[in-house]
Amino acid sequence: MAVDQTHRSEPTVGDHVMVFAPTPRLTVTVDQPSDVPELHLHPGGQGVWQARMIMSLGVDVVLCTALGGEIGQVLHPLLVSEGVDLKVVLRDSGSGGYVHDRRAGSRREVVDVPGQPLSRHELDDLYNLALGEGLRAAVSVLSGPNEPSLVPADLYRRFAADLGANGSRVVVDLCGEHLTAVLDSGVFFLKVSHEELIADGRAAGDDEEQLTRAMYDLHAGGAENVVVSRADRPALALVDGEVFEVEMPRLQAADHRGAGDSMTAGFAAVVARGGDVHTAVRTGAAAGALNVTRHGLGTGRLDSITGLVDRVRLLPAGSRPQGRTTPDELADRVAGR
Repeated sequence: MAVDQTHRSEPTVGDHVMVFAPTPRLTVTVDQPSDVPELHLHPGGQGVWQARMIMSLGVDVVLCTALGGEIGQVLHPLLVSEGVDLKVVLRDSGSGGYVHDRRAGSRREVVDVPGQPLSRHELDDLYNLALGEGLRAAVSVLSGPNEPSLVPADLYRRFAADLGANGSRVVVDLCGEHLTAVLDSGVFFLKVSHEELIADGRAAGDDEEQLTRAMYDLHAGGAENVVVSRADRPALALVDGEVFEVEMPRLQAADHRGAGDSMTAGFAAVVARGGDVHTAVRTGAAAGALNVTRHGLGTGRLDSITGLVDRVRLLPAGSRPQGRTTPDELADRVAGR
Protein backbone atom coordinates (compact mmCIF):
# COMPACT_ATOMS: atom_id res chain seq x y z
CA MET A 1 0.00 0.00 0.00
CA ALA A 2 1.14 3.52 -0.71
CA VAL A 3 1.82 5.79 2.22
CA ASP A 4 0.99 9.47 1.77
CA GLN A 5 3.35 11.59 3.86
CA THR A 6 1.23 14.76 3.53
CA HIS A 7 1.73 16.79 6.66
CA ARG A 8 1.46 20.30 8.00
CA SER A 9 4.69 20.57 9.98
CA GLU A 10 6.94 18.37 12.06
CA PRO A 11 5.99 18.76 15.75
CA THR A 12 8.63 18.64 18.43
CA VAL A 13 9.08 15.15 19.81
CA GLY A 14 6.92 14.64 22.87
CA ASP A 15 4.78 17.79 22.80
CA HIS A 16 1.97 16.46 20.64
CA VAL A 17 -0.69 13.75 20.45
CA MET A 18 -0.87 10.91 17.96
CA VAL A 19 -4.46 10.00 17.07
CA PHE A 20 -4.99 6.61 15.46
CA ALA A 21 -8.13 6.94 13.31
CA PRO A 22 -8.28 3.86 11.06
CA THR A 23 -11.71 4.46 9.49
CA PRO A 24 -12.59 8.16 9.13
CA ARG A 25 -15.91 9.01 7.51
CA LEU A 26 -17.29 11.63 5.18
CA THR A 27 -20.21 13.34 6.93
CA VAL A 28 -22.84 15.07 4.81
CA THR A 29 -25.46 17.06 6.73
CA VAL A 30 -28.47 18.85 5.28
CA ASP A 31 -29.56 21.76 7.47
CA GLN A 32 -31.90 24.74 7.13
CA PRO A 33 -31.45 27.37 9.85
CA SER A 34 -33.17 29.98 7.61
CA ASP A 35 -35.18 30.00 4.37
CA VAL A 36 -32.40 28.43 2.30
CA PRO A 37 -31.17 24.82 2.81
CA GLU A 38 -27.48 24.31 3.60
CA LEU A 39 -25.21 21.37 2.77
CA HIS A 40 -22.28 20.69 5.11
CA LEU A 41 -19.40 18.32 4.21
CA HIS A 42 -16.85 17.43 6.89
CA PRO A 43 -14.47 14.65 7.81
CA GLY A 44 -15.86 12.69 10.74
CA GLY A 45 -15.53 9.62 12.88
CA GLN A 46 -14.36 9.27 16.48
CA GLY A 47 -10.66 9.88 15.82
CA VAL A 48 -11.29 12.94 13.65
CA TRP A 49 -13.60 14.50 16.25
CA GLN A 50 -11.04 13.81 18.97
CA ALA A 51 -8.22 15.31 16.91
CA ARG A 52 -10.28 18.43 16.20
CA MET A 53 -10.90 19.05 19.90
CA ILE A 54 -7.27 18.41 20.85
CA MET A 55 -6.20 21.05 18.34
CA SER A 56 -8.86 23.43 19.70
CA LEU A 57 -7.04 23.13 23.03
CA GLY A 58 -3.78 24.27 21.46
CA VAL A 59 -2.00 20.92 21.14
CA ASP A 60 -0.55 19.63 17.86
CA VAL A 61 -1.95 16.39 16.44
CA VAL A 62 -0.50 13.74 14.15
CA LEU A 63 -3.47 11.93 12.61
CA CYS A 64 -2.72 8.43 11.28
CA THR A 65 -5.43 7.05 9.04
CA ALA A 66 -6.33 5.03 5.94
CA LEU A 67 -8.28 6.40 2.97
CA GLY A 68 -9.64 4.76 -0.17
CA GLY A 69 -12.15 5.01 -3.00
CA GLU A 70 -14.09 8.08 -4.09
CA ILE A 71 -14.98 8.96 -0.50
CA GLY A 72 -11.32 8.76 0.45
CA GLN A 73 -10.43 11.21 -2.33
CA VAL A 74 -12.91 13.70 -0.91
CA LEU A 75 -11.79 13.10 2.68
CA HIS A 76 -8.11 13.73 2.01
CA PRO A 77 -8.26 17.51 1.34
CA LEU A 78 -10.89 17.94 4.05
CA LEU A 79 -8.56 16.33 6.59
CA VAL A 80 -5.66 18.49 5.43
CA SER A 81 -7.82 21.58 5.95
CA GLU A 82 -8.33 20.54 9.62
CA GLY A 83 -4.71 21.53 10.28
CA VAL A 84 -3.51 18.16 11.54
CA ASP A 85 -0.19 16.60 10.61
CA LEU A 86 -1.74 13.99 8.32
CA LYS A 87 -0.21 10.56 7.71
CA VAL A 88 -2.18 8.36 5.33
CA VAL A 89 -2.13 4.80 4.08
CA LEU A 90 -3.89 4.71 0.70
CA ARG A 91 -6.37 1.84 0.53
CA ASP A 92 -7.59 -0.24 -2.40
CA SER A 93 -11.04 -0.49 -0.81
CA GLY A 94 -13.40 2.35 -0.02
CA SER A 95 -13.81 4.57 3.03
CA GLY A 96 -17.24 5.13 4.59
CA GLY A 97 -19.60 8.01 5.21
CA TYR A 98 -23.15 9.03 6.00
CA VAL A 99 -25.83 11.56 5.05
CA HIS A 100 -27.99 13.15 7.78
CA ASP A 101 -30.96 15.47 7.36
CA ARG A 102 -31.28 17.97 10.21
CA ARG A 103 -33.85 20.33 8.68
CA ALA A 104 -36.58 19.23 11.11
CA GLY A 105 -34.42 20.09 14.14
CA SER A 106 -33.16 16.57 14.89
CA ARG A 107 -30.90 14.25 12.92
CA ARG A 108 -32.56 11.83 10.49
CA GLU A 109 -30.27 9.30 8.92
CA VAL A 110 -30.67 9.15 5.13
CA VAL A 111 -27.93 6.64 4.38
CA ASP A 112 -24.97 5.13 6.22
CA VAL A 113 -22.08 3.51 4.32
CA PRO A 114 -19.67 1.87 6.81
CA GLY A 115 -16.87 1.26 4.30
CA GLN A 116 -14.86 -1.90 3.72
CA PRO A 117 -12.69 -3.77 6.25
CA LEU A 118 -8.99 -3.06 5.99
CA SER A 119 -6.98 -5.79 4.30
CA ARG A 120 -4.06 -7.54 5.98
CA HIS A 121 -1.49 -5.49 4.08
CA GLU A 122 -3.36 -2.25 4.77
CA LEU A 123 -3.50 -3.09 8.48
CA ASP A 124 0.23 -3.85 8.55
CA ASP A 125 1.12 -0.58 6.82
CA LEU A 126 -1.18 1.48 9.03
CA TYR A 127 0.10 -0.23 12.18
CA ASN A 128 3.72 0.47 11.31
CA LEU A 129 2.95 4.07 10.36
CA ALA A 130 0.98 4.82 13.53
CA LEU A 131 3.38 2.95 15.81
CA GLY A 132 6.30 5.04 14.59
CA GLU A 133 4.37 8.26 15.14
CA GLY A 134 3.03 7.11 18.50
CA LEU A 135 6.50 6.40 19.81
CA ARG A 136 7.40 10.04 19.12
CA ALA A 137 4.33 11.42 20.92
CA ALA A 138 3.67 12.07 24.59
CA VAL A 139 0.16 10.63 24.27
CA SER A 140 -1.41 8.21 21.80
CA VAL A 141 -5.19 8.19 21.38
CA LEU A 142 -6.51 4.93 19.92
CA SER A 143 -9.92 5.67 18.45
CA GLY A 144 -12.27 2.88 17.48
CA PRO A 145 -13.49 1.90 14.01
CA ASN A 146 -17.00 3.05 13.09
CA GLU A 147 -17.91 -0.64 12.76
CA PRO A 148 -16.16 -3.30 14.91
CA SER A 149 -15.66 -5.62 11.92
CA LEU A 150 -13.55 -3.10 9.99
CA VAL A 151 -10.44 -3.41 12.22
CA PRO A 152 -9.64 -6.51 14.32
CA ALA A 153 -9.49 -6.07 18.08
CA ASP A 154 -6.12 -7.80 18.31
CA LEU A 155 -4.50 -4.90 16.46
CA TYR A 156 -5.50 -2.65 19.38
CA ARG A 157 -4.06 -5.12 21.88
CA ARG A 158 -0.71 -5.09 20.10
CA PHE A 159 -0.82 -1.34 19.70
CA ALA A 160 -1.48 -0.65 23.38
CA ALA A 161 1.22 -3.14 24.40
CA ASP A 162 3.91 -1.76 22.08
CA LEU A 163 3.19 1.89 22.84
CA GLY A 164 2.88 1.40 26.60
CA ALA A 165 6.06 -0.68 26.80
CA ASN A 166 7.98 2.16 25.16
CA GLY A 167 6.78 5.04 27.34
CA SER A 168 3.78 6.43 25.45
CA ARG A 169 0.66 7.12 27.49
CA VAL A 170 -2.24 5.35 25.80
CA VAL A 171 -5.71 6.95 25.89
CA VAL A 172 -8.77 5.07 24.63
CA ASP A 173 -12.54 5.43 24.27
CA LEU A 174 -13.54 1.90 23.27
CA CYS A 175 -16.09 -0.78 24.04
CA GLY A 176 -16.80 -4.42 23.31
CA GLU A 177 -13.98 -6.70 22.19
CA HIS A 178 -11.76 -3.72 21.36
CA LEU A 179 -11.93 -2.57 24.98
CA THR A 180 -11.18 -6.08 26.24
CA ALA A 181 -8.17 -6.24 23.93
CA VAL A 182 -6.52 -3.02 25.16
CA LEU A 183 -7.17 -3.89 28.80
CA ASP A 184 -5.07 -7.01 28.30
CA SER A 185 -2.14 -4.71 27.45
CA GLY A 186 -2.89 -1.86 29.86
CA VAL A 187 -3.82 1.77 29.16
CA PHE A 188 -3.21 5.06 30.96
CA PHE A 189 -6.76 6.39 30.52
CA LEU A 190 -10.06 4.81 29.56
CA LYS A 191 -13.28 6.67 28.85
CA VAL A 192 -16.46 4.61 28.44
CA SER A 193 -20.18 5.34 28.69
CA HIS A 194 -22.49 3.67 31.19
CA GLU A 195 -24.60 2.36 28.29
CA GLU A 196 -21.53 0.62 26.86
CA LEU A 197 -20.67 -0.94 30.21
CA ILE A 198 -24.18 -2.34 30.53
CA ALA A 199 -24.26 -3.56 26.90
CA ASP A 200 -20.89 -5.30 27.39
CA GLY A 201 -22.12 -7.00 30.56
CA ARG A 202 -19.56 -5.16 32.72
CA ALA A 203 -22.28 -3.46 34.81
CA ALA A 204 -25.66 -4.86 35.85
CA GLY A 205 -27.34 -1.44 35.94
CA ASP A 206 -26.81 2.30 35.82
CA ASP A 207 -26.80 3.04 39.55
CA GLU A 208 -23.63 4.45 41.09
CA GLU A 209 -22.75 1.29 42.99
CA GLN A 210 -22.89 -0.92 39.89
CA LEU A 211 -20.84 1.54 37.84
CA THR A 212 -18.29 1.94 40.62
CA ARG A 213 -17.86 -1.83 40.77
CA ALA A 214 -17.31 -1.86 37.01
CA MET A 215 -14.72 0.93 37.29
CA TYR A 216 -12.73 -1.00 39.90
CA ASP A 217 -12.87 -4.08 37.65
CA LEU A 218 -11.61 -2.04 34.67
CA HIS A 219 -8.80 -0.64 36.80
CA ALA A 220 -7.82 -4.10 38.01
CA GLY A 221 -8.00 -5.31 34.41
CA GLY A 222 -5.49 -2.79 33.08
CA ALA A 223 -6.89 0.78 32.97
CA GLU A 224 -4.88 3.12 35.21
CA ASN A 225 -7.53 5.88 35.18
CA VAL A 226 -11.20 5.45 34.24
CA VAL A 227 -14.00 7.90 33.44
CA VAL A 228 -17.58 6.72 32.91
CA SER A 229 -19.89 9.22 31.22
CA ARG A 230 -23.57 9.07 32.24
CA ALA A 231 -25.47 11.15 29.66
CA ASP A 232 -27.08 14.08 31.53
CA ARG A 233 -25.84 12.92 34.96
CA PRO A 234 -22.37 13.69 36.40
CA ALA A 235 -19.62 11.46 35.05
CA LEU A 236 -17.75 9.17 37.43
CA ALA A 237 -13.95 9.13 37.55
CA LEU A 238 -11.57 6.65 39.15
CA VAL A 239 -8.24 8.43 39.69
CA ASP A 240 -5.44 7.19 41.96
CA GLY A 241 -7.77 4.57 43.42
CA GLU A 242 -10.43 7.10 44.44
CA VAL A 243 -13.85 7.56 42.82
CA PHE A 244 -15.17 11.04 42.12
CA GLU A 245 -18.32 12.55 40.74
CA VAL A 246 -17.48 15.04 38.00
CA GLU A 247 -19.78 17.97 38.72
CA MET A 248 -20.23 20.17 35.66
CA PRO A 249 -22.27 23.30 34.94
CA ARG A 250 -25.57 22.57 33.21
CA LEU A 251 -25.76 23.94 29.67
CA GLN A 252 -28.53 23.81 27.07
CA ALA A 253 -27.68 21.17 24.47
CA ALA A 254 -27.82 21.79 20.73
CA ASP A 255 -26.51 18.30 19.87
CA HIS A 256 -25.78 15.61 22.49
CA ARG A 257 -23.43 13.71 20.18
CA GLY A 258 -19.69 14.09 20.53
CA ALA A 259 -19.48 14.92 24.24
CA GLY A 260 -17.61 11.71 25.09
CA ASP A 261 -15.08 12.16 22.29
CA SER A 262 -14.44 15.74 23.40
CA MET A 263 -13.99 14.54 26.98
CA THR A 264 -11.36 12.02 25.87
CA ALA A 265 -9.63 14.65 23.74
CA GLY A 266 -9.53 17.18 26.58
CA PHE A 267 -7.86 14.64 28.84
CA ALA A 268 -5.25 13.75 26.19
CA ALA A 269 -4.44 17.40 25.48
CA VAL A 270 -3.70 18.24 29.12
CA VAL A 271 -1.57 15.13 29.71
CA ALA A 272 0.42 15.82 26.53
CA ARG A 273 1.32 19.23 27.97
CA GLY A 274 2.45 17.69 31.25
CA GLY A 275 -0.69 18.43 33.27
CA ASP A 276 -1.90 16.35 36.19
CA VAL A 277 -4.68 13.77 35.89
CA HIS A 278 -7.20 15.67 38.00
CA THR A 279 -6.84 18.76 35.79
CA ALA A 280 -7.03 16.56 32.72
CA VAL A 281 -10.35 15.04 33.85
CA ARG A 282 -11.79 18.47 34.64
CA THR A 283 -10.66 19.85 31.26
CA GLY A 284 -12.14 16.86 29.46
CA ALA A 285 -15.43 17.39 31.26
CA ALA A 286 -15.44 21.08 30.30
CA ALA A 287 -14.69 20.25 26.65
CA GLY A 288 -17.50 17.69 26.58
CA ALA A 289 -19.97 20.08 28.23
CA LEU A 290 -19.20 22.86 25.79
CA ASN A 291 -19.33 20.58 22.75
CA VAL A 292 -23.02 19.75 23.28
CA THR A 293 -23.87 23.47 22.98
CA ARG A 294 -22.61 23.40 19.35
CA HIS A 295 -23.68 21.61 16.18
CA GLY A 296 -20.14 20.70 15.11
CA LEU A 297 -18.73 17.56 16.74
CA GLY A 298 -15.34 17.96 18.38
CA THR A 299 -15.51 21.74 18.21
CA GLY A 300 -15.15 24.45 20.83
CA ARG A 301 -13.26 27.65 21.58
CA LEU A 302 -10.18 27.39 23.78
CA ASP A 303 -11.13 30.45 25.84
CA SER A 304 -14.64 29.12 26.43
CA ILE A 305 -13.38 25.70 27.52
CA THR A 306 -10.77 27.27 29.79
CA GLY A 307 -13.48 29.39 31.38
CA LEU A 308 -15.53 26.28 32.16
CA VAL A 309 -12.68 24.28 33.70
CA ASP A 310 -12.80 26.28 36.94
CA ARG A 311 -16.50 25.42 37.26
CA VAL A 312 -15.89 21.66 37.07
CA ARG A 313 -15.38 19.99 40.44
CA LEU A 314 -14.29 16.49 41.38
CA LEU A 315 -16.34 15.48 44.42
CA PRO A 316 -15.66 12.28 46.38
CA ALA A 317 -18.38 9.85 45.32
CA GLY A 318 -18.83 8.30 48.78
CA SER A 319 -17.69 4.99 50.15
CA ARG A 320 -16.85 2.18 47.81
CA PRO A 321 -19.29 -0.76 47.49
CA GLN A 322 -19.52 -2.89 50.61
CA GLY A 323 -17.37 -5.97 50.48
CA ARG A 324 -15.54 -4.78 47.38
CA THR A 325 -11.81 -5.39 47.19
CA THR A 326 -10.04 -2.42 45.67
CA PRO A 327 -7.22 -2.96 43.14
CA ASP A 328 -4.63 -1.88 45.75
CA GLU A 329 -5.98 -4.35 48.29
CA LEU A 330 -6.03 -7.06 45.64
CA ALA A 331 -2.41 -6.33 44.76
CA ASP A 332 -1.45 -6.53 48.44
CA ARG A 333 -3.12 -9.95 48.73
CA VAL A 334 -1.38 -11.26 45.60
CA ALA A 335 1.97 -10.00 46.94
CA GLY A 336 1.27 -11.58 50.34
CA ARG A 337 1.36 -8.26 52.19
